[in-house]
Amino acid sequence: MTITKNIKTITLTIGAAAAALSMAAAPQANAGVVGCKASGSKQEVGAVLGGLLGGLAGNKIAGKGDRGTGTAIGAVIGAGAGSAVGCGMQKTEAAKEVGGIYKSGGYRYAQTVRAAPLVETKGKYVTRSTVNLRADASTYGQRLGSVQSGTTFQALGRTGDGKWILVGQDGVGVGYVSSAYVYRA
Repeated sequence: MTITKNIKTITLTIGAAAAALSMAAAPQANAGVVGCKASGSKQEVGAVLGGLLGGLAGNKIAGKGDRGTGTAIGAVIGAGAGSAVGCGMQKTEAAKEVGGIYKSGGYRYAQTVRAAPLVETKGKYVTRSTVNLRADASTYGQRLGSVQSGTTFQALGRTGDGKWILVGQDGVGVGYVSSAYVYRA
């Protein structure tokens, strides 16, 4: 009887960890516990570790009661918590890469980029030629670098007149490019 219960508990723990891993490894379409807007693998690792530790904790908390249920519930809660912590770590790394970030008008910007009123634009764009990456949505804006011809990038927003597109990197606006030199991917 004890061997059957232990096998059941181990099976549920492995199943819950596998479910947590599959949720974390799913395409990152939404922000939150199962989708992180910053790239990296810390979210997935956090979900797996959290699932395993949560499963063990749930098993111990359940005591002599229904350990299988305790294990499964603990694994799900642990996976969610681990995933959220991992995503937070990924976002912190992304902010460090661009020299810090700030929020304005619902968008996240690198410290070197000036916020502008934007219309939300989602999707990927491709540059027709090498274009300047600007700190402001203007040809007078400081040149932060360039985006090479044929490069696909994430667009976060577009100015109201449609002339400038905010280039995103891990959900952070890193500069503007002229819309005259890009097209939708």
